[in-house]
Amino acid sequence: MSFRRNALLALICLAASSLALAQQAPIIIKFSHVVAKDTPKGKAADQFAKLVNERGAGKIKVEVYPNSQLYKDGEEMNAIQLGAVQMLAPSLAKFGPLGVREFEVFDLPFMFDDYSALHRVTNGPIGAALLKKLEPKGITGLAYWDNGFKDFSANKLTKAPADFKGLKMRIQSSKVLESEMRALGVIPQVMAFSEVYQALQTGVVDGTENPPSNFYTQKMHEVQKYMVQSHHGYLGYAVIVNKKFWDGLPPDLQKLVATAMEESTRYANAIAQKENAEATDAVKASGKTQVVALSPAERSELKKVLVKVHKEQEGRIGAELIKSIYKETGFDPNKL
Repeated sequence: MSFRRNALLALICLAASSLALAQQAPIIIKFSHVVAKDTPKGKAADQFAKLVNERGAGKIKVEVYPNSQLYKDGEEMNAIQLGAVQMLAPSLAKFGPLGVREFEVFDLPFMFDDYSALHRVTNGPIGAALLKKLEPKGITGLAYWDNGFKDFSANKLTKAPADFKGLKMRIQSSKVLESEMRALGVIPQVMAFSEVYQALQTGVVDGTENPPSNFYTQKMHEVQKYMVQSHHGYLGYAVIVNKKFWDGLPPDLQKLVATAMEESTRYANAIAQKENAEATDAVKASGKTQVVALSPAERSELKKVLVKVHKEQEGRIGAELIKSIYKETGFDPNKL
């Protein structure tokens, strides 16, 4: 009887010890993204992890996986919905295939003239309402992070709309970006970001569009002759988390993560412009890609051709959403 009592006590102690160890194990947030660590998004993700890991007191930990280490462009949205990762920062173009087409408004060419106009949308009620649309998909939207305004690159100088005709240009998966390219007479090629360098190197595609930080950190300047400073479109990200995971976090940890995200967002958006300016200078200094500025008249000519895409995409994105952004930013397409 004594032996049985002792064995039972040992089992109870072992179970209690195992439970204590389990309670001490930190909650892990796997944060996956597809760009290099030294891009604005890469640095912001690391900054977010640093803040959470320092403040979490061992209760919660963020692990960052850059450069498509876990999932490529076409895989990551499925991964977060399944709970295989807890957090992503996909480009806004990624939500169209998910069925939330309204985010494709950010892909419209020349939708925002500068960061001030952009942030009136992303930091205001329009941006918040868009993030809420992700919840039925099992996703909670936490923030918008800037990457920057995109420039065209190619092995041919593309200053005028006619210069683009017949080129094969890589784009993200986005019906709006396809429409943008077709307006220029381009043959759009949807391709994962991690595959772009090799495609440019081997001539599978002739060019692409990127903010300078992505262009430089992915070494595209080694395989492109020209980068035209068109600033024709915006590339940004929505930082998202698996909704079931987020809702299951204890309130104190949820608050900790939200506060760290707010601070990391300010950090991300502050460095985006700086990083792109430095990347442009680095591309120039490399001597491998010629960086070409557009005159106001040349940019205006490009803008007139591409803004027609706004009207074409009203049925897909929503005419009222587009008009609400025009009102917020003061843009009038009829005055071009």
